[in-house]
Amino acid sequence: MAQLYFRYGAMNSGKSIEVLKVAHNYEEQNKTVKIYTSGVDDRDGVGVISSRTGMRREATPIRQDTNIFEEIQAADEKIWCILIDEAQFLTKEHVIQLTKIVDELNIPVMTFGLKNDFMNQLFEGSRYLLLYAEKIEEIKTICWYCGKKAIMNLRMSDGKPVYEGEQIQIGGNESYFPVCRHHYFHPEIEEGRD
Repeated sequence: MAQLYFRYGAMNSGKSIEVLKVAHNYEEQNKTVKIYTSGVDDRDGVGVISSRTGMRREATPIRQDTNIFEEIQAADEKIWCILIDEAQFLTKEHVIQLTKIVDELNIPVMTFGLKNDFMNQLFEGSRYLLLYAEKIEEIKTICWYCGKKAIMNLRMSDGKPVYEGEQIQIGGNESYFPVCRHHYFHPEIEEGRD
């Protein structure tokens, strides 16, 4: 039976490379997958999944008005699995569409994304994936400062932590650090940095 998966982790935990790995494993067996990513994330171009290791791949961007269920239902070929990167940017409606793909079309859906933002609030997509997914798995990484397990994302600007502002600000290592709870509240600030 198909299931809805939510694999979450802090920044820099290897979520995007995991999407690419799963796609490769299916395709090596000549099984078609459909890969999506958020239309919001434009770090490497809209509709591109890229990992910090340099791997990249084209994907279908999900926008506010995208109906993923209708796209998959209308597909001309058998799709063995749906893979979604940057799942935190999904809307509640998108997540409901994913449940319909699993329940009505019997196609597994694997989503990958952040659980919480830099203010330690759940993203909309993450909130509903935590509610509706049968399988929830954490992809672990370590704190930028100490090596403990990172469970939070620290936004930095000009060498200083930022704890409020717009929820979505696209960025990578220049803006966000995976951190443990202690270093979220007490980051190690480099002295003399403007």
